[in-house]
Amino acid sequence: MDRIVLDTNSLIQSIPQRSRYHAIWESLEAQKHILCVSNEILEEYAGILQRLTNEEIADYIIKTILNSSFVKFVTPYFHFNLIEADPDDNKFVDCAISANAHYIVTNDHHFDVLQTIDFPKVDVITIKDFCNKCTNK
Repeated sequence: MDRIVLDTNSLIQSIPQRSRYHAIWESLEAQKHILCVSNEILEEYAGILQRLTNEEIADYIIKTILNSSFVKFVTPYFHFNLIEADPDDNKFVDCAISANAHYIVTNDHHFDVLQTIDFPKVDVITIKDFCNKCTNK
């Protein structure tokens, strides 16, 4: 079972039932993959969801994540600071490393720098490619 980290945009795109990427959320609910999150990531999810929807919907989604069996909570004790172009993205990298995640799912090109780093190795996959993996399993 793959452990993944979803950047905030990937999470937001995977939740709506009409989204072409909803198969990702369904794969989590079906426990085909494990979503790895840290407190920092949950705070960002909540803040962005509140801005895009409303507090009630954001709370529902966060509570769903908090109470789900498809979620692994991680506390990164070391900050690798591998993404210099957007340091805020490092929370996803640190979580992925701490959780020994298979992928960070993102379309954010700031993560491209991870392809040039041999250690610690963090694999990045686009939301479209990961969605294709979800529908092929």
